[in-house]
Amino acid sequence: LNTIDSTSALDQLKSQLLGKQSPITAVLKKIPSLPIEKRSIIGKLANTIKQKLTRAIQDKYTEIENEKLSQQLNQTTTDTSLPPSAIPIGTLHPINQVIAEITSIFNRLGFTVKEGPDIESEDYNFDKLNIPKNHPARDMHDTFFINNDTVLRTHTSPVQIRTMLAEKPPIRILAPGKVYRCDADTSHSPVFHQIEGLYVDTHVSFADLKGTLTFFLHELFGPSKKVRFRPSYFPFTEPSAEIDVECVQCNGTGCRLCKQTGWLEILGAGLVNRNVFRAVNNDPNQWTGFAFGMGIERIAMLKYKIPDIRLFYENNVQFLSQF
Repeated sequence: LNTIDSTSALDQLKSQLLGKQSPITAVLKKIPSLPIEKRSIIGKLANTIKQKLTRAIQDKYTEIENEKLSQQLNQTTTDTSLPPSAIPIGTLHPINQVIAEITSIFNRLGFTVKEGPDIESEDYNFDKLNIPKNHPARDMHDTFFINNDTVLRTHTSPVQIRTMLAEKPPIRILAPGKVYRCDADTSHSPVFHQIEGLYVDTHVSFADLKGTLTFFLHELFGPSKKVRFRPSYFPFTEPSAEIDVECVQCNGTGCRLCKQTGWLEILGAGLVNRNVFRAVNNDPNQWTGFAFGMGIERIAMLKYKIPDIRLFYENNVQFLSQF
């Protein structure tokens, strides 16, 4: 053993001393044929020798490996005693964080997530949502038209239409995704994210809408925040409402963020217009429902006190690492 300096030579010696054809193995095989009084003596002695040989060979393996490692360390300038450099771990984008949080809240209420294409037909994006040909939303200044009857969707409401055409009520869905409008400044982007919800069943009332959205806003901004509903107008809901939450910055006392009103507009909602039910072949006398929609960037800006919507899309690591 003392003359061996490689694992290959040690493997060969181990085979000679402890292998199937080794002398010690031959002795162990002959033990059953020995007289009874000699079996225990010879067996004990043979096993002791085998154990000592095994231990000595294993120690030699360790010695050779340590010597090899020592040579490698002497040939390199790397200090292996230093802790390794930390690998930076990424985080979810703040927009995705808000989508996940909103989805989680509504999942507890039985809503499931549905998705649809970014390029939509005018029929799904406008006509079936009770938005007539002369509506300002269909103007070239507000909507990106690919051709005469195809647009980049201006909201995720077409997902509601697709779902109602494919499935029979009851329906309870969320539709998150990108939407596109001709608008760009510190608080608007031509590409942004929306999440919309739809609940269709028998006997759905405005009270259901009010209770659901009040619960959602309390979960998102805290149970102490006041919520108010203001009458509004949307072609695809009737009656419609804008929902405000107490300002997250001044707690309702008035500040620059809420324009001294004490309130922040968060989302729009209403009971599904009967014409929308007719457009998807659902009897409005049998089914009722409510729908709502909100801009993800706006909620993220309020939640994280971000002053400029363009920060979301610049991929600045210093900005993103804060979340």
